[in-house]
Amino acid sequence: MHTPRIARVAVPIIIGALALSACGNKKENGSSGGNKTLTIGVVAPLSGDLSAVGNGIKNGVDLAIKQANAAKTIKGVTLVMDAQDDTAKADVGAQVAAKLVAESSVVGVVGPLNSSVAKSVAPVMAQADLALISPSNSGVDLTGRDALAAGKTQVRPYKSYFRVCATDDIQGPFGADYAVKDLGKKKIAIVHDKKAYGQGLATAFAAQAKKDGATVLPTETINPGDKDFSALITKLKSESPDYLFYGGEYPEASLITKQMKAAGLNIPLAGGDGVDAADYIKIAGSAANGDYATALGAPTDKLDSAKQFLADYKAAGYSDPADPYGAAAFDAANAIIKALAKSYGEGKSGQALRDEIVKEVQDSDFAGVTGQISFDQFGDTNNKVLTVYKVENGAFVPAKTDSFK
Repeated sequence: MHTPRIARVAVPIIIGALALSACGNKKENGSSGGNKTLTIGVVAPLSGDLSAVGNGIKNGVDLAIKQANAAKTIKGVTLVMDAQDDTAKADVGAQVAAKLVAESSVVGVVGPLNSSVAKSVAPVMAQADLALISPSNSGVDLTGRDALAAGKTQVRPYKSYFRVCATDDIQGPFGADYAVKDLGKKKIAIVHDKKAYGQGLATAFAAQAKKDGATVLPTETINPGDKDFSALITKLKSESPDYLFYGGEYPEASLITKQMKAAGLNIPLAGGDGVDAADYIKIAGSAANGDYATALGAPTDKLDSAKQFLADYKAAGYSDPADPYGAAAFDAANAIIKALAKSYGEGKSGQALRDEIVKEVQDSDFAGVTGQISFDQFGDTNNKVLTVYKVENGAFVPAKTDSFK
């Protein structure tokens, strides 16, 4: 998922400090019962409005670590997790990224949730050649895909950054095709929250909807954290759209659909994976029924490959749900664990170990919970499957799963 205005200042300062911290790391490789202790970091929002999703990511990583330790996947190594709360803010993400880089025991990091945070975290990790795998980032510029839209050559900006999910330039058009071709929508309103994720997704959706023949109204914007959308809704009502696409996340989307329906504008609100969360329905209540959200990958509970994961997740007793990104985080953590098993077995340590893990992650090719886990030369997943969900009777129900053509 998700535009760092603050990060443009924060990141260079933090990266500049890495050379100093690398010379005197405070946390060295420890030992546990004769084993060496190595760490997988997590960067995600563990507090605030997005904490349920962030904690689902953390839990997915925790489960992968516990299973690897129980199976003694890496002989002589005990894995631990260091989960850092980025609070869904770019500047905080840069700070916690620097903290993880400075810990010599950290061999890879899963996260972050938001693309806007990733734009602060990825440069820090790349400077240290520390593998960073996101379960959810869909911003196109993180792997240089933004150049493709301009007819330019794609260049990878961060050598150690990977993701196990599809991108906005695929997700947005996929959702637009469904709205226009499957649902027959003719006049579509577009709203986004000005953040990298929301704006990018809305732009991609609008372009494809126009291409498909729909009338797309001028884009409206809101601010993250807004609660009162009466002015927006009054304007939208005057334009009589039959569909609203929202680029952003569920805290604002849930309030928009609730206030929109209460004001008599009874049209579906659709969004991307930032809307696909149980709390969207919890906040919006019955107003959410009939709304849509696209998500990256196939429905976890419909995949045979995910049955054991879901059973294990439930048995572990985590309080936050696995969806939407727990399974993807589990796969991301396992990509790091498998890469570590190969690299550590070669006797490498320190920076050489981190370097080798990045190389091994790049060569990943295994059957994961969410599908086959492998990456192209830019760090993007080779799995381009997406799903449209519809809210029915208080739950997101899969409406269509396919690859964007």
